[in-house]
Amino acid sequence: MSPGVDESTNAACNLENTSPLAITSAVVTRTVEWQDTDAAGHYHHRTILRWVEAAEAELLDRAGLRDLFGAIPRVRYEADYQDRIWFGDVATIHIDIIRLGRSSMTYAVKVYRESQLAATASLTAVHAPDPDKGAQPWPAVVHQRLGATNDHRREATVRRAPAQQQGPN
Repeated sequence: MSPGVDESTNAACNLENTSPLAITSAVVTRTVEWQDTDAAGHYHHRTILRWVEAAEAELLDRAGLRDLFGAIPRVRYEADYQDRIWFGDVATIHIDIIRLGRSSMTYAVKVYRESQLAATASLTAVHAPDPDKGAQPWPAVVHQRLGATNDHRREATVRRAPAQQQGPN
């Protein structure tokens, strides 16, 4: 059982009647601070991960599932950088749950500077409330509040560009 999720709430959840008002996305904004930049003055690669986690915290908090933190270690993170965001710019971070499996969830993230896409990322976390037992199934309340079942899958909005092949010179 996850911290903060009591058995009575868990037992009362009915996966057959998932709420249409469930939370599956969030948007946060962040101003690029000086410590977010590298020597060139644009955002440092590590900044995106902090913003992804801030957006995830907003999403889980709005869903009433903030207590999952500490029980959902990250097992995969990937980011692609398309454009720079500079010191003082405002970044808008969109996060969507694209898959909620038996014991893991994957987020797709898009980061914008104004209307320009600056980065895309994906993050997968696993429900592991007891480190000695490994991954555990999500409590039913997670499926109810996030509006998904084990079969819930949407096409990912994060895509990798095909690698360009170089011929002999």
